[in-house]
Amino acid sequence: MNDEKWRRDVARDSERLKEAERNRRSLLAQTVFLGSLSVLFVVPLLVGAYLGRWLDSQGEGYSVGWTMNLIILGLALGVFNVYFFIRKYW
Repeated sequence: MNDEKWRRDVARDSERLKEAERNRRSLLAQTVFLGSLSVLFVVPLLVGAYLGRWLDSQGEGYSVGWTMNLIILGLALGVFNVYFFIRKYW
């Protein structure tokens, strides 16, 4: 009786391991995933920096107020983008 239960448990665990191996992500898939994360993070940051710099150049004198604020906003948007992307696809 115990021997039969043990065999079923081993067979079930073996099937689970085989299924996990079939569903494992390849190195290429992981690289693409990390590349997507970096683009989702960097693009809002750069857009904020360029837009802020342009807005600062429209005024008189030297100012970095818009640049700093929009870089911080871009950073926050990038973090949210990465967070929601990981929740959806990981």
